[in-house]
Amino acid sequence: MATRSLWRTRAKLTVAATALCTGGAAAAVATSDDPASAAKLCTTVPLRLLRDSATAASIVFDYQYSLWGLPEGSNERTKIKHEVHLRSARKLQELCFRNGGIYIKLGQHIGQLEYLVPQEYVITMRESMLNKCPVSSYDQVCEVFKKELGQMPDKVFDEFDPEPIASASLAQVHVARTHDGQKVAVKVQHTHLTDTAAADQATVEFLVNTLHWLFPSFDYRWLVAEVRESLPKELDFLIEAKNSVKCLENFRKLSPHIADCVYAPEVHWSLSTSKLLTMEFMDGAQVNDVITIRRLGMQPCEVSRLVSQTFAEMMFKHGFVHCDPHAANLLVRPLPSGKRSIFGKKKPQLILLDHGLYKELDFCTRFNYASLWRALVFSDANGIKEHSVKLGAGEDLYVLFAGIVTMRPWNRVIDPAVDHLVIKDTDSSELQMYASQYFPQISELLRRLPRVILLMLKTNDCLRAVNNSLLQGSSLDTFFIIGKVSSEAVVEAKMTQTKSLFSRINIWLEELIFEARILALQIALWLLQVRKALT
Repeated sequence: MATRSLWRTRAKLTVAATALCTGGAAAAVATSDDPASAAKLCTTVPLRLLRDSATAASIVFDYQYSLWGLPEGSNERTKIKHEVHLRSARKLQELCFRNGGIYIKLGQHIGQLEYLVPQEYVITMRESMLNKCPVSSYDQVCEVFKKELGQMPDKVFDEFDPEPIASASLAQVHVARTHDGQKVAVKVQHTHLTDTAAADQATVEFLVNTLHWLFPSFDYRWLVAEVRESLPKELDFLIEAKNSVKCLENFRKLSPHIADCVYAPEVHWSLSTSKLLTMEFMDGAQVNDVITIRRLGMQPCEVSRLVSQTFAEMMFKHGFVHCDPHAANLLVRPLPSGKRSIFGKKKPQLILLDHGLYKELDFCTRFNYASLWRALVFSDANGIKEHSVKLGAGEDLYVLFAGIVTMRPWNRVIDPAVDHLVIKDTDSSELQMYASQYFPQISELLRRLPRVILLMLKTNDCLRAVNNSLLQGSSLDTFFIIGKVSSEAVVEAKMTQTKSLFSRINIWLEELIFEARILALQIALWLLQVRKALT
């Protein structure tokens, strides 16, 4: 009976893939305005689709066959499940590398989903997806140059290094020098993306829909919708360039107190197109390289505070957020002005790279998200519920939403202790247990939340990983900064919505109360640290 069920699952995947590959391909070529491109696409889609289906069927079969008959909760089942998780993660990793393009981005995203996928997947994807991306050959790079600028790299630039210094899912970066002597970084889009982007979207959409059909609790259709919306923007490097300019303008206008501490490379517009981006070359340490940060005279804790404040200002005040802040996209260097902290250490400047994925939060979403974080920092259960519901979590899943946002169980979220949001060493296994236990509810929550909030969750996950690498764990300072900036943003938003002098006075008094509460928390933290030092 079990064997028959397993083969039915594999057969469903194969039959569905074959039907889409044959009939869909012929129809696409016949009705397309560009038959040549459509034919090329229809040779790519079937291959990727069959590869995807084979991998998915293999993973499903492995889980059902390997775990069949093993008692739930037994040591043997736990051991075997770990082995299956590891095998399946490696199969998925291999698929991402073979297909490339947006599959790499999906793999990177899986590496951030600690609250949803087993740890074996998270570790496997994190170890490989950021630093081992496929590289385009120099001939392919030249092909992009000829198509975009009409000349070879050695004609466009005085010097051009054919070996890339970095490669990511959508592009790779080369070092060059302009004819007037400026050192620049040249981001070149992988050539195959032009042909495979549509195929990638089609195959991923089919695979996700099919898996949802086979396993209704597996509902990742929101991820397909997000890819469909964001990928075209990420593939247009002129949009990325404009995003970087807007980001710095926001800091100058809305957050002038830290504007000097945040930087993005200057764009060379005359040498940039939708598939080729030339920028100022930046020297700096990768944000998770603690040894180099210290060697440059900066403190990792100062860098962590700057990262937290930078993104808190974006989320709660600007409403225009860099949504891909993993370590490879963040550099840090000493502040060019040479300013130092009161302890004599050099002040850091954060350099933001890869501005392709930004999200805008409308006023209502930004206000509720800031209000939610303020409530989380101050353990305000009523405020957490109110603003979680307004953000789309619903009255039935707001507790789960608060847990995913903070990576803490509900009893800790509403704990009045000063360090209630700090993640402890033992929390990882507890979170994995919750992820397994509440998988259907988590999937439903992710389905109903607005996509912009899903991107905020991804951004939080990236920032959490960065701060963990800087501080070897989470820090109370991060939450003090979030509490302060979110409170300021809520007050500013309320001020813009009222003209009454009496209401403005009440809002101002409310801000003073929250400032006092933050100060009290900081004093409590200082006393706690002193007591630990003395004992």
